[in-house]
Amino acid sequence: MRRLLLALMLLGLATPAGAEKLASTVSSSTVQITSSFDGAVLSLFGTIDSNTPGLAPTGPYNVIVVITGPLQDRVARLKTNNWGIWTNTDQVTFKQFPSFYDVLASGKLDNIATPDVLEAQNVLPIQQATSTATLGEGSTKAAEFGTELVRLMTQEGHFAVREDAIRFLSNTAYVAQVTLPSDVANGPFIAHTYLLKDKQLVADRSEGFTVRKTGFENFVFVASKQQPLLYGLVCVALALGTGWLAGVAFRR
Repeated sequence: MRRLLLALMLLGLATPAGAEKLASTVSSSTVQITSSFDGAVLSLFGTIDSNTPGLAPTGPYNVIVVITGPLQDRVARLKTNNWGIWTNTDQVTFKQFPSFYDVLASGKLDNIATPDVLEAQNVLPIQQATSTATLGEGSTKAAEFGTELVRLMTQEGHFAVREDAIRFLSNTAYVAQVTLPSDVANGPFIAHTYLLKDKQLVADRSEGFTVRKTGFENFVFVASKQQPLLYGLVCVALALGTGWLAGVAFRR
């Protein structure tokens, strides 16, 4: 009996008395793309609680939310002008690279997290590039091509780092908004939340939502994937029919 009590006491000492936990949710679990889709804005709500019953969490806290879209293989190419002709002279392949990557924070990243925490969690967009490059993370060429790929994705509105996008409603409640562009990729999205205290990670949590086509757009998309030959023949027939109708209309 004494050994059991001693073991329970040691277990209690080994467990942090103020260990925190997160509860969060996304305003919509599914984003539907129709013919009139021009983007969407989702809200993410979260609260901070204590793992110890009866003990209130003590801050101050900071939060980082990373939204990751469907993973795709990407190729970044270098074009060189040789005697007036532009040709691809080098390239780097990025395996399972995010099609969408949005970093939301409650303050400047350097002020709320240590470099070790950011690197360990691959929070920064460039870390996503270097970690998925087929040349390896330590390659200079991977870093150069990855930087350009991130720059292009940022210009297209698919990558972003917003260090003032999370607002605390109270000491333990926060809200953030995620903006999806009109050409966002279809598939599963992950919202990973990191809770920080004194620049250290104390808790994390993931939420998921899905972006998918609906109606006629979904029918066309599915047909192009499942019946590519029939889809191509129908497209050719429609093009010929449209051209014939246009010729008849203008001849009159």
